[in-house]
Amino acid sequence: MSVRRLVIRPGAIGDVVCSLPAIEFLAPAEIWAPAAVLPLLRHIAPARSIASAGLDRLEIPGQPIAGVVERLKSFDEIVSWYGAARPEFRAAAGRHGLNIRLLPALPAGPENEEVLHAADFFLRSAGAAPGRLPRLPFQAPPESFAAIHPFSGSPKKNWPVERFRQLAGELNAHLDVQWCAGPEEELHGAHRFHDLAEVAAWLARAAVYIGNDSGISHLAAACGVPVIAMFGPTDPRVWAPRGEHVRVFPFSAPPGAVARAALQMARTRRTG
Repeated sequence: MSVRRLVIRPGAIGDVVCSLPAIEFLAPAEIWAPAAVLPLLRHIAPARSIASAGLDRLEIPGQPIAGVVERLKSFDEIVSWYGAARPEFRAAAGRHGLNIRLLPALPAGPENEEVLHAADFFLRSAGAAPGRLPRLPFQAPPESFAAIHPFSGSPKKNWPVERFRQLAGELNAHLDVQWCAGPEEELHGAHRFHDLAEVAAWLARAAVYIGNDSGISHLAAACGVPVIAMFGPTDPRVWAPRGEHVRVFPFSAPPGAVARAALQMARTRRTG
């Protein structure tokens, strides 16, 4: 008889994309995650937001939690990245008799002494062998444009926008260059989207993608697009986008060298 399993995965876009192979391995009946990333999970199982499920109410005294506890107890097994670093949540789960298997939320510290890539770290934590690539069901034939997203979750991880502009100047003679940005990222003329499903559908059509160490870079790689990722302070051995056609460049790389690599990757994708 199959186990009715709930998987709870908080985190930003890159964390969730790197977790996709582990989540697929766990074969959940349902997934709870932040509302923004639900479009990236619904191909695996029905997904609802952590906020709508009321999970955070468990650790707040005086909150109505009977419905949340009843819902959690309806599953045979709960595997959660939520709560691993929250003692209040773990205590509340124990008080209510919830048997939750907690997984480390980030591949950091002594738990990752082998310096595993995040996707492999999450797979091993879930009980699976490493090596599976994150994949999303957003696939499309390539078109003649390069997609650029020059931002990330931290300014420290951003290659200077001026270098992206120099890169775009090198590419323009061969490919249309299209930029994308989030709702609060300032970039004139950039594509902006309502949700991550729209972003992924657009990225999937790109001949090549260039970005930083960001969730959108992980998203592009999981859609099967050739990716160039610019890395500064973070370790690409752990956080580089995971895909069949990914190249990492340091911040010191000249835009011309990055452009040449991008054109070669785009040419390979478009010619099959």
